[in-house]
Amino acid sequence: MTSSRLSTLPTPDADALAHSERLAALIRHEIAGNDGAIPFSRFMELALYAPGLGYYSAGAHKFGEAGDFVTAPEIGPIFAACVAESLAPVLQQIGAGALFFELGGGSGAFAEVALKRLLELDALPDRYLILEPSADLRERQRERLQQHLPPTLFELVEWLNGPLPDEWDGVLFANEVIDALPTPRFAIRDGEVYEEHVVVEGDRFARTLRPADAFLGNAVRHLERSLGHPFAEGYRSEVLPQLPYWIQAVSGGMRRGAMLFVDYGYPRGEYYQAERDDGTLRAYYRHRMHDDPLLWPGLQDLTASVDFTALAEAGVAAGFDFAGYCTQASFLLGNGLAGVLERIERMHDANEQQRRRAEVKKLTLPSEMGERFQAMGFAKDVEFGVAFMAGDLSFRL
Repeated sequence: MTSSRLSTLPTPDADALAHSERLAALIRHEIAGNDGAIPFSRFMELALYAPGLGYYSAGAHKFGEAGDFVTAPEIGPIFAACVAESLAPVLQQIGAGALFFELGGGSGAFAEVALKRLLELDALPDRYLILEPSADLRERQRERLQQHLPPTLFELVEWLNGPLPDEWDGVLFANEVIDALPTPRFAIRDGEVYEEHVVVEGDRFARTLRPADAFLGNAVRHLERSLGHPFAEGYRSEVLPQLPYWIQAVSGGMRRGAMLFVDYGYPRGEYYQAERDDGTLRAYYRHRMHDDPLLWPGLQDLTASVDFTALAEAGVAAGFDFAGYCTQASFLLGNGLAGVLERIERMHDANEQQRRRAEVKKLTLPSEMGERFQAMGFAKDVEFGVAFMAGDLSFRL
């Protein structure tokens, strides 16, 4: 990142910088113990998830205007209500014993609205489970849900430390989760596949290349076969060869049910366009996007776009039927947004009406989240119903 772009970022306070330095020291120690370099994916894992120090596992505010980014559930209730509407038919088909499993609960805003809407739709699960790696966020979620849910709904909520260990039936939902999976970065040099590593240069971290192992090399060659051409000399990007194993792990022993993922990304042909020759990796700090992922570890979010073709392959490989793929705007329109718009127009409170209109625009306009974010579903012995009927894009995969 250029010094001019760096100068536009707010400077963290002394406590935040001290926190970052503790994590940086841990990373430097690991680098020293691994022949002076660690894969970038390992750096990203530590930066985001190191216990007590990583971005998602420490206590810094991340969501909303005071944080580093805003997710759809934090904008208002419309997104969660529409997602609940899409998954209600699946929960109703399963009936008694159905579970709702949310990966990464954010502030708890999604669970609050989803449970209330599922109650209205007569589709409450037996339990609402949240897998949340941050102890701090768990506590915030618990406080919010206890305050805003009636006791009969709050008692359905449980927090998990990992995927469900036993067989289960229900739905799995993940909003902006896959983009935060620690991703390997690859580069093409002299026709061979290399992997980005992180080293220490003076008092800073830097990126370098080392020959890729067979696992990453095979994943890149699979991309080339799928695309129908080799990557150009010097091309760099990301790939998640571990995605099929991650899907299998989080779905666990699901016997019957559905999975729904909402995230930003592209089908493979667009993800690996020639002009996108440095990938999609980005850092976010105080609502500012920049391209130095090694800056201030633990204080900024690191993210890479999702290859939705790879997600489709992984879901099917895990034993699910592919259910559909569309933009977030189309998904919301197909799952109750029309009714929401009608209710907004009947509102008597002009200020609330204006807030809800702005929320709809943020969620659906192409210039906002409407097309950049996409939804993909998978099913096993259930039917999604009309969830993906509006604007299905599976032909682009």
